[in-house]
Amino acid sequence: MDRIQPRTLSGFMELLPDKQVIFENMMDKLRKSYALYGFTPLDTPLIEASEVLLAKGGGETEKQIYRFTKGDNDLSLRFDLTVPLAKYVALNYGQLTFPFRRFQIGKVYRGERAQRGRFREFYQADIDMIGDGSLDIVNEAEIPSVIYKTFTSLGLRHFVIRVNNRKILNGFYAMLGLTEKSGEIMRTVDKIDKIGPEKVRGILTGDVGVNRLDADEILRFIAIRGTNDEVLAALENYRGKNETFDLGLDELNTVTRYLSAFGVPEENFQVDLTIARGLDYYTGTVYETTMTDHPEIGSICSGGRYDDLAGYYTDKKLPGVGISIGLSRLFFVLEEQGYLNDALITAPADVLVLPMTVSLDEAITLATSLRAQGVRTQVYFEQKKFKAKMSYANKAGIPYVIFLGEDEIREGRVTVKDMRTGEQTSVSPGMAAAAIRGKLDSDAAAAPIRDRA
Repeated sequence: MDRIQPRTLSGFMELLPDKQVIFENMMDKLRKSYALYGFTPLDTPLIEASEVLLAKGGGETEKQIYRFTKGDNDLSLRFDLTVPLAKYVALNYGQLTFPFRRFQIGKVYRGERAQRGRFREFYQADIDMIGDGSLDIVNEAEIPSVIYKTFTSLGLRHFVIRVNNRKILNGFYAMLGLTEKSGEIMRTVDKIDKIGPEKVRGILTGDVGVNRLDADEILRFIAIRGTNDEVLAALENYRGKNETFDLGLDELNTVTRYLSAFGVPEENFQVDLTIARGLDYYTGTVYETTMTDHPEIGSICSGGRYDDLAGYYTDKKLPGVGISIGLSRLFFVLEEQGYLNDALITAPADVLVLPMTVSLDEAITLATSLRAQGVRTQVYFEQKKFKAKMSYANKAGIPYVIFLGEDEIREGRVTVKDMRTGEQTSVSPGMAAAAIRGKLDSDAAAAPIRDRA
């Protein structure tokens, strides 16, 4: 029989056990952080009817989507978590309570060219707040606090949440008489961190057709810098020239005003007029989060306000605000940059019970007792030499080993060895769980990411 060469498809991430544990730990931290803010979990199908999934598709979306037929059914794999959410809210509108706050962590699929940190199958971690007819601006002010809590719970400290408002940009371009070109301009300006202001100026004056004076004015406007208060004060100089601009400025002032109450330090929040988000459906506040030590990585969390989530599925107005973390890409770049916490316990068990010349009954009974007290426990059943048993514990990274031999049984005690320090202690079986848990509690609270000072 010919052997098939085992392989993983390009663009699909497959992790070894220790890294998978860290990835699962990150997802658990995200779930807990999102739940703290009153978001409910949601899980939509990976496969949808193509006509539902592609309702607002076209262009690059249809080129990248995985689409297939099964019998008479035209089906597609979801390419993000937002379109399935729109369908879900429209379908279950009468049974939901609004504002509807949901989080979802799940795989999405895009048939784009695979490259470093860009996957064809990857996890996204999204939150959205959906209103019924309206959604108060304070919801947009709460988003930075969710981002801050999420990343600090993961262990990141050096990041900045960059915020702008699309109404400010739309109003500013209207002042210049460039409303019809505003979408192209914003998509171009959104690339400024990647290609620089000179190339942006060239695209504006060339491809977009903006005259040089207006292009210079656009670059001067988005270059406004300083503290948040200084940027907002500079924007006040434009007030009164356009109603949309004024509304956007009022909203941006509201978002920044609540920062302290929401617990977001100012060093982690920056008003940045270059942030536009390339997607046309954003209508208000927009967010991008970057690592201050690695700006070349780009945004690790982005999103914004939209006013018509489910217009393709219902005539009800369902405005919302949301953010998305590309979790697989974030994990990849953190691992590549050495941010994963190597000290995190990634073993499949906290303790390995080694029966030493005794019947298995005592070992199984001890393991059952430890598990009942919340200690993850394995029993080594293989009939191998002592060295091989210890080698297994070492290779699996199990932090504690319990020796259970005739002497321990006779004395009514067990020997617990800390595999990291080599220290051995003798305790009663009833105290073994407490002794191990006490030492593991601090490890269990460790963050999956070790941010560097």
